[in-house]
Amino acid sequence: MSVPDYMQCAEDHQSVLVVVQPVGNVPEDQFFQIYKRVASVSQVCIRDSQRLLYIRYRHHYLPENNEWGDFQTHRKVVGLVAVTTCSSSKDWPLTAEHFHSQKEVFGSTLYDSRLLVFGLQGEIAEQQRTDVAFYPSFEDCADVEKRVEDFVESIFIVLESKRLDRATDKSGDKIPLLCVPFEKKDFVGLDTDSRHYKKRCQGRMRKHVGDLCLQAGMLQDALVHYHMAVELLRAVNDFLWLGAALEGLCSASVIFHYPGGTAGKALKHKANISQAADAGKRHRPGAQEVLIDPGALTANGISADTSAEIGRAKNCLSPEDIIEKYKEAISYYGKYKNAGVIELEACVKAVRVLAIQKRAREASEFLQNAVYINLGQLSEEEKIQRYSILSELYELIGFRRKSAFFKRVAAMQCVAPTIPEPGWRACYKLLLETLPGYSLSLDPKDFSKGTHRGWAAVQMRLLHELVYASRRMGNPGLSVRHLSFLLQTMLDFLSDQEKKEVTQSLENYTSKCPGGMEVITLPDGLKLPPVPFTKLPIVRSVKLLNLPVSLRPHKVKGLLGPNVSAASPFIYSPIVMHNRGEERCKKIDFQWVQGDVCEVQLMVYNPMPYELRVENVGLLTSGVEFESLPAALSLPAESGLYPVTLVGVPQTSGNITVHGYHTSVFGVNSDCLLDGLPGVKTDGCLVEVIPSLPRLQLSTSLPRSAHTPQPMSKEEISSTVSVQLFNGEGQQMTITLENIGSEDIESLELTSKIVTTKEKVFGEFLKWDLEEVSSHIPLKPGQTVTLTVHINVKLDFSGQESLLQDLNDDGISVTGLPISSPLRQVLKPRPESKPVSGESGKGEYSHIKTLEAVLNFKYSGGAGKVEGYYRELSVGVHVDVEPSVFFTRVSTLPATSTRQCHLLLDIFNPTEHELTVSAKNNQDLVLHASECQRMAIQVDKFDFENLPVPNQETIRFTNPKQLEEQRQHAQGCQINSKLGICWSIISFSGASTLPDRKHVERRC
Repeated sequence: MSVPDYMQCAEDHQSVLVVVQPVGNVPEDQFFQIYKRVASVSQVCIRDSQRLLYIRYRHHYLPENNEWGDFQTHRKVVGLVAVTTCSSSKDWPLTAEHFHSQKEVFGSTLYDSRLLVFGLQGEIAEQQRTDVAFYPSFEDCADVEKRVEDFVESIFIVLESKRLDRATDKSGDKIPLLCVPFEKKDFVGLDTDSRHYKKRCQGRMRKHVGDLCLQAGMLQDALVHYHMAVELLRAVNDFLWLGAALEGLCSASVIFHYPGGTAGKALKHKANISQAADAGKRHRPGAQEVLIDPGALTANGISADTSAEIGRAKNCLSPEDIIEKYKEAISYYGKYKNAGVIELEACVKAVRVLAIQKRAREASEFLQNAVYINLGQLSEEEKIQRYSILSELYELIGFRRKSAFFKRVAAMQCVAPTIPEPGWRACYKLLLETLPGYSLSLDPKDFSKGTHRGWAAVQMRLLHELVYASRRMGNPGLSVRHLSFLLQTMLDFLSDQEKKEVTQSLENYTSKCPGGMEVITLPDGLKLPPVPFTKLPIVRSVKLLNLPVSLRPHKVKGLLGPNVSAASPFIYSPIVMHNRGEERCKKIDFQWVQGDVCEVQLMVYNPMPYELRVENVGLLTSGVEFESLPAALSLPAESGLYPVTLVGVPQTSGNITVHGYHTSVFGVNSDCLLDGLPGVKTDGCLVEVIPSLPRLQLSTSLPRSAHTPQPMSKEEISSTVSVQLFNGEGQQMTITLENIGSEDIESLELTSKIVTTKEKVFGEFLKWDLEEVSSHIPLKPGQTVTLTVHINVKLDFSGQESLLQDLNDDGISVTGLPISSPLRQVLKPRPESKPVSGESGKGEYSHIKTLEAVLNFKYSGGAGKVEGYYRELSVGVHVDVEPSVFFTRVSTLPATSTRQCHLLLDIFNPTEHELTVSAKNNQDLVLHASECQRMAIQVDKFDFENLPVPNQETIRFTNPKQLEEQRQHAQGCQINSKLGICWSIISFSGASTLPDRKHVERRC
């Protein structure tokens, strides 16, 4: 016997073997249709008896295995069911002849046979025959199962008669010697009358009767016969048959202890078997074999006395002893080279028993022994079958990695060099089945959770083999998918050289078959999920960017959108219940605008040892319609964190969720979802898109400046203009407004704010008239309009008042006058005046002051205006103010009229230009650079008593300092109106008014 039956289990010893074979030309699918119906009759309850007969069916069985039927009766073919087709009565004789020829193959062992004929009708088909059944067609055969049951009962009758014949004690008859095929030549010339020979014959016959009892459903009789056979055969050192008797004893005990079977089949036993199983559970472990007196046996079995249960319990081996007897039997089989198949099958049976007992380590020892059993020259198909069964058995006992090892060996055997046509599909299928044993899954999501499981080196080897097998199968798409999986999941374990080789191979494959995100379904139904390249490049953070400040929408105060809910009344809650998914879906507190370019920033880095080219990078979104604008980037080798900005344009309004990004790397298109990136930081990926708004762009006639008005930021100011003026000088700035959006500008407002707080400004710094601009509203897309803004700077360049206390002359009190001490030394000082320190005044003259303001344009239009949104565009104005004219001394003289007086002003020109000073009803005074001259102006006396006085309520609720400033401002305005002093620089041909004419008050 050269071909083992790897599917055998211990309970097969109680079954009879029936072969079902086609005769003649029978379609394969129709044959197996009938075969399944025949095989469904796996056990038959014998009428007028409480016994069950179990049947094992095979559609292919080697006749040489049948020769071992005396050694173990379950290997003997006792029944034959032939299936044939016959269309006419003319073909019937030939069909019958073929049937008889088929019976002759197993003729020596057959108990009975049946022929199922399909398609024959007429006189022949109407004949009543027990061994032949006629059916009109394969579909019209309702009583096939009933015919098979009758056939099985006839087999039982023959089996029972043989059991009775062999079990009956015939002391006067000579017992024949049962032999296995290779023993027959060894027993030629032996003394058949010797005591040793007779014991050998008795022992083998007892073992054979035990087999027949087990098949006939007499379990307890079989146990007794096996015990007797063991003792007889042990005495004569008949090791081969001793091993068979021990194996039979183990099989009977397994059937006793495990009525459900060891092959996973649910077997239905009668009540007496269940009771016997209960008795077996009460049996103490480690019970030894006990001999039963042959006189206790009868032709019909053990006598039913009160000691029957005790005898049954003692005859059955304990679960522990079953394994010990299996070991002993296998050791005896190992003594015979020709019994390798028997030894291997015994190992397989023992492993199945140990699997039920959950004794995996001992089971692995049996399997290890099975690996080294030499069965001679095996065909490649037999080798594949052997390794596959070993893999299944290791899986059965929980040795997953060992199971995967033998499954992989079987896969490699499918494509051995000695095979003319390698089976790459079978190899690929077996390799796929090894994946769980190596903790390997084809779903990349399983590798994003926690630490890596399994041996990476072995896993990479297996993935390479899958790639190669799929290529040899002619399926480049599978090769791309497996190679992509290798690169994505094993990137951390690849050396630099391996990374380069894998990526080169991937590019070669994708040049013929680009990789995508579709699910690949294999012929057996297995689905290969897509493999996105989330590590090429690696993304560390995803941030949705707000629009530039000039484009950000603002909500009109007092208008709440439909999606705006009231804020929580609680300042802080210690219970924060959220998960990462909720955090990513959190709504961001800014809005995007329909039709405007929106940005998402990724922080990425390249883990590869060479430059990484990433193409077709874009966003994956849901919600509103979104046009993603793909980009391409090139990352240097092993770069640090590198910012990448992805852009797109929302086409409609609503809520938009950014789910991830898509890339194309090495020819593989990937959709990378943020949920699959556990290490990514994000502040939220849900943002509201409001309806479209117009876009305003402006340009000015003044040059741009790098200055940013403080405390404003560069983001808040779209642009800043800069100009340098003398104190009191004016300048015009022309602003051109252009609608560069797609919506009409339907409203436009302009406001200004001085952001310089340390300087006191006199008069209006910025002035404009919006009437001309308003006449062009609504401003269509592409249209422009100009606006003129007047810049006037009037600052206070005066020194500290403590320096002016020596200018008290002729009852005149001077306050807030600018002083330049060095230049007073050029003049002829009055004798009573005190010298003033020169250094501090010099710093005042050379100081350039800065004045900054912001022009803010507020505009809206389109559907966004309907929803209450608008935009703001800000322009910074930076003015450097140089000092122009200083009054170094002020005094008065009486005039000829009592209503008038002469105002004497010592005027200093601190500029580098020649300038002219003029006043009402007075000649112009020309001052050269750094020159000081006196100017006399005849003016009416000032009457400050007629100035309006605030009421008592205002005085009560106003700060006294503010009241004093208001009084001085009113007096200064009155003085300015009467003096009208202006200056102009001749080379500039421009005129300017002096800032604040100071506050001069006559003391009465």
